[in-house]
Amino acid sequence: MNPTRRDRLRDAAVEVLAEAGGRGLTHRAVDSAAGVPLGTAKNYFPSRDALLGAVAERCVERYRTTVEELAATGPPAGREGLTALLAGLLADVAGPGRSRLLAYLELQAEAARRPWLARLLDPIGASDFPAFEALQRAAGLPVSRERAAVLTLALHGAIPHLLARGSGTLRASGLEDPAAFASGLVAAVYPGDGSPGAG
Repeated sequence: MNPTRRDRLRDAAVEVLAEAGGRGLTHRAVDSAAGVPLGTAKNYFPSRDALLGAVAERCVERYRTTVEELAATGPPAGREGLTALLAGLLADVAGPGRSRLLAYLELQAEAARRPWLARLLDPIGASDFPAFEALQRAAGLPVSRERAAVLTLALHGAIPHLLARGSGTLRASGLEDPAAFASGLVAAVYPGDGSPGAG
C-alpha cells in the first residue's frame, strides 16, 4: 500500500476525530476529509478498531515529533526558561496542537473501554513524567519525582479546559493567561528562589 496515502488518511482521521468526536469517525468521513475515493480508508483500515488504532499511532508519532523539536531547542535556562517553555506548550494547545490533543482526548475516552487502545496510548502519558522531570532538572531546579509529577499532572489537567475554552473555567483557573499560569505553577512547585530549603 502507498505509505504517503496511508499517512494522508491517518492525518485526515485525526482531524475527523477532533472535529466530529468518536461517533463521527467513520471510513466515509475520513475518505471525504482526505479527498480520496469512497472505500479508500476501508482498504487501508478495514475495521473501526483499525481506524482508531491508526489515529492512535499517528498521535504518538506527532507527539514524538513535538518532543524531538523541543529537545532540539536545548535545555531551559533556569526558572524563566522553564516557565517560557511551559507557557509555549500551553499556548500550543489552542494552536497547532489543537487537533492532535482533541483527538487524543477522544481516544482516551475510547481507551477506557478498549484495553488494546489503552496500551497504544500509554507511551504518550508515561513518557511525559520522566521528560518533564528531566526538563526541571536541566533548568537547575531541586526536582524530585513528586514535584515533577505534580507539575506534569497540572499541565495534563489544564489541557481539557484550554480545549473547551470555557471562559469562566479559564478565569477561575488562571488559564486565560497561559504565561501567568505557567509562572504561577513553577512558583507553586518551587517556591522562593528554587534552591533547596528556599521559601
